[in-house]
Amino acid sequence: MRKQFRIAFVIVVLLNVIFYFVWKPGLFNLILTAPFFAIGFRDIAQKRHAIKANFPVFGHLRYIMESIRPEINQYFIESNTDGRPFSREQRSVVYQRAKKVLDTVAFGTQHNLYAQGYEFVNHSMYPKHVHSKELRTLVGSDLCKQPYSLSVLNISAMSFGSLSPHSILALNGGAKDGKFAHNTGEGGISPYHLEPGGDLIWQIGTGYFGCRTHDGKFDPELFKKNSSHPQVKMIELKLSQGAKPGHGGILPGHKVTEEISKIRNVPMGKDVISPPGHTAFTDASSMLDFINSLRELSGGKPIGIKLCIGHKQEFEDLVKIMKERNMYPDYIVVDGAEGGTGAAPLEFANYLGTPGVDALIYAVDILKSYGLKGQIKVIATGKITTAFDIVKLLCLGADATYAARSMMLALGCIQALTCNNNKCPAGVATQNPDLYKGVHVPTKRQRVKNFHNETLEALAHLVGAMGLNSADDLSRFHLHKRIEANRIKTYEEMYPSFK
Repeated sequence: MRKQFRIAFVIVVLLNVIFYFVWKPGLFNLILTAPFFAIGFRDIAQKRHAIKANFPVFGHLRYIMESIRPEINQYFIESNTDGRPFSREQRSVVYQRAKKVLDTVAFGTQHNLYAQGYEFVNHSMYPKHVHSKELRTLVGSDLCKQPYSLSVLNISAMSFGSLSPHSILALNGGAKDGKFAHNTGEGGISPYHLEPGGDLIWQIGTGYFGCRTHDGKFDPELFKKNSSHPQVKMIELKLSQGAKPGHGGILPGHKVTEEISKIRNVPMGKDVISPPGHTAFTDASSMLDFINSLRELSGGKPIGIKLCIGHKQEFEDLVKIMKERNMYPDYIVVDGAEGGTGAAPLEFANYLGTPGVDALIYAVDILKSYGLKGQIKVIATGKITTAFDIVKLLCLGADATYAARSMMLALGCIQALTCNNNKCPAGVATQNPDLYKGVHVPTKRQRVKNFHNETLEALAHLVGAMGLNSADDLSRFHLHKRIEANRIKTYEEMYPSFK
């Protein structure tokens, strides 16, 4: 759009020069159009808004509509569910914290406290002071030689390829500045993950990108080389993800550039569809052997698995074998079926997998029943935009959380829902340089850091207001839900914890 704008400017100037000699009032037309071109060139030069930079003049229409959004979006806000894009309120929280502007609200609560499903926590008459810097958890079992202090809020798995180079640079830079971790996604470790110097959680999917032979098998020597990088703090074996459980990753061919094809060792310009399952192991026991080999090859770094809970008996069988063999991962990431993605078949996105709350509660209880919760940390996902979203997951048994969509919003995502066609107008999820150049890395890097730090500061205040000394003290007793008009239950009453 920027190129077209410049071409239009040249054409208009030439036409006005011609009209000036043929038809004297032609100069008047140039005077009329001059303000629009002045605005356009200012839009291209500014660094704060990718939409304005990518779509000079026309990009202002988006902000005009945004200014009246309380009225035009009311139905969307009220009907928003976990499976849909973020509501206006959710987006506003992220934008305001990312930009470090006032994020308080006027006229009291924005929710119907008497609506069925309303959730809340209670405060104490004797609040405590909690430091946001203390909101971390140590990941590393007795089998781990290099445990890692993980923030309770981190960047969820989003691959280079799905996201643009500038997006990866800004995310990793924000992670470094804010002292939290950046999950690479299954697309491998790119130069853009390494350049800013932020801590990485290297995710390995069924395609084994970054540790892959030419025929798509696991390459232990290449894994050893890349896992030894000092920025790689944890390694995550992806079994499945909530948005498309039982289905391999998808990167459309029009997003597979020459650079991506080299990083992933795949053909350029062709769809990259990872296998639905791993070839390095075939069952629970061989998976644990593989996890143990990854830990040894990496020099003892924390190894985890990520999955969306499917057949519950399979998960319990896995935990049972962990206990019997005294061999287990250092952490487990529980992804809910409502998880987001850039590309997934409709049926997999809507009808497969266990919802996040149910999955998290089940996984935590199974680990406790076999006495392994002390060794294995649990990381949860779930459309996190506020400190309450984190409190909820911690109450249900998570030790830390991942956020994806809110981090994308901090980058400037406007939820155009074009992640899969390489036409993201904000430049966040595209490999088109004309679009991703609009993402000004230093500005967005600061916003990613701001969102993380401001949210953790709010989390510290919230935990303290509950009268707790630490987020570790949160439990299902603290989380309440309105079941009916005149009935409220705690999550402990609805889902009794394993004792």
